[in-house]
Amino acid sequence: MTPTIALFGAGGKMGCRLSKNLMGSPFRVRHVEPGAVGRQRLKDELGLDAVTAEAALDGADVVILAVPDTLIGRLAAEISPQLKPGTMVITLDAAAPFAGHLPDRPDLTYFVTHPCHPTIFSPEVHTPGAVDYFGGISAPQSIVNALMQGPEEAYALGEAIARVIYQPILRSYRVTVEQMALLEPGLSETVCATLLDVMREAMDEVVARGVPADCARDFLLGHMTILSAVIFKQIPGQFSDACNKAITFGKPRLMRDDWLKIFDRDEIADSIQRIT
Repeated sequence: MTPTIALFGAGGKMGCRLSKNLMGSPFRVRHVEPGAVGRQRLKDELGLDAVTAEAALDGADVVILAVPDTLIGRLAAEISPQLKPGTMVITLDAAAPFAGHLPDRPDLTYFVTHPCHPTIFSPEVHTPGAVDYFGGISAPQSIVNALMQGPEEAYALGEAIARVIYQPILRSYRVTVEQMALLEPGLSETVCATLLDVMREAMDEVVARGVPADCARDFLLGHMTILSAVIFKQIPGQFSDACNKAITFGKPRLMRDDWLKIFDRDEIADSIQRIT
């Protein structure tokens, strides 16, 4: 039997990506989009019509919540009475599930999936005419999945859907919801996004001190490429003595001694609380 999916937020930025990738898939999809702009986007860009939440949920086997983290708890509570036992609810981020915002329904299956996005070393990211930094279009990306609750055999269905909505797929990893929270917001946002923002501020500072803006940008991004390739072992190589000394003396100047505590469960929980 072909599963029926109710896709909430189908006309949003992320929802449209999922809607497009689900077209032509083995799944029957019912698109839910309350906003007039989103409904028009679905119609104009994909030729799809939105239906009411009630119509979408009638007999649905899977519900995908492609909505902001701040709305997931409220939406899940609203639709919960309409979900038959055994229905799979899929969220696209670990924040709301980790924070306990999903309804207390032991008879439902909760599945969480999130894209890794194409790596900076993926040549398909920069394909002329098909630039794909985000993933889900032309550049392969890996995904992470967690079966939060439900029968073990339900994992296969959740992963199959994840492989469609985030295609093309490089690798698929199974993790726990707690591990996914370590990855995001912990690793990807609290660490990576923050340090990249600091790097941008540093670039702006050297520009303010007289370096031409284009020169500073080319210099920084170029060094990011080769330094990343060495640090993450994309290529064999090692840094010069000068670079190693800069790291040795730079890290304590830039980082607190206890910065790894951001991965403690309480820190992750506080970060997710702010997000949701």
